[in-house]
Amino acid sequence: MKTLKLLYFARLREEFQRAEESVVLPDTVATVNDLVAWLASRGGVWQDEFSGQKLFRVAIDQVLADGSAALPAQGEIALFPPVTGG
Repeated sequence: MKTLKLLYFARLREEFQRAEESVVLPDTVATVNDLVAWLASRGGVWQDEFSGQKLFRVAIDQVLADGSAALPAQGEIALFPPVTGG
């Protein structure tokens, strides 16, 4: 099992009404894509945000990661909307 600290930023923080949470994930949640599907399975706003219609980025221990990236056994996962500059 994995124990991860999830951090939510911007729109996600507002929608989920929390800045962070600690979760214990089953062994079947091995990648970023698995985590996103697991979060979406919570239903409601979680499904709305993670169903594939809205854009967001993921960082594992402060390093940007794609959907196929493996999750660590322990660590920090940040989820946030894409950042633009100007």
